Amino acid sequence: MADTRDHVLTGTRGTLAVREWPHPRPRYIALVVHGYGEHSGRYQEPAGVLTAHGAVVYGPDHMGHGRSAGERVVVEDFEDVVTDVHAVAGLARAAHPGLPLVLIGHSMGGLISARYAQRYGDELTALVLSGPVIGAWELPGRLLALDEIPDTPVNPAALSRDPAVGAAYAADPLVWHGPMKRPTVEAFARALDTVDRGGGLGALPVLWLHGDDDRLVPLDGSRVGVERLGGTLTERIYPGARHEVFHETNRAEVFADLTDFLDGVLAR
Repeated sequence: MADTRDHVLTGTRGTLAVREWPHPRPRYIALVVHGYGEHSGRYQEPAGVLTAHGAVVYGPDHMGHGRSAGERVVVEDFEDVVTDVHAVAGLARAAHPGLPLVLIGHSMGGLISARYAQRYGDELTALVLSGPVIGAWELPGRLLALDEIPDTPVNPAALSRDPAVGAAYAADPLVWHGPMKRPTVEAFARALDTVDRGGGLGALPVLWLHGDDDRLVPLDGSRVGVERLGGTLTERIYPGARHEVFHETNRAEVFADLTDFLDGVLAR
């Protein structure tokens, strides 16, 4: 696989670091939208699958995440993050005019991507949601009811049954290992409500991927949001899988489901 290229954009709240996984003759653009506390560099393996499938892949580090500007993990308004992701799509489209655009969002990135599809759905060929934070996600309400948000970082073991995934996450200096911050939790609550009220996606092809042992973003809560979004839905629920299905022990199956879905969409 080709080496990554780095781009820097001016985002809504400062500089935005963007990774590109190039392809010499791409047939579509894949825009990967990472989750809370992490960064686009953790998507090297799925990006490799996508480039082998014919995509040029782009992935921003969101404000306050990875190599982008901002106080760590502070997002005051997810509408700004959606605007930033749209700027990355503009960068990709300028470099590769006329290609189909597929948006792939994981966890918090699923929330951002769902909102992106509500705002800019006519620019998308397909939407992929992995363990998306949409629907009935109870964590923000529980945290906001407390006087002080506890210093309880993400448990690396909740990410995957593959212990190497948790070990790499725990050792990654670009991953946030501290507590959630109140402005971000408040923004999560508002964004969940915004997506809930934001309308359906018409006939947009949507692939929903989720582990049935996801304890960070439980399956049943996400189902509420996915079904409300609508679109032409394909779902794949993986028995025993935890939160990060792209890093799970059955990821070869997940990647096959992803590329099969994209083959069907791109053939239309």
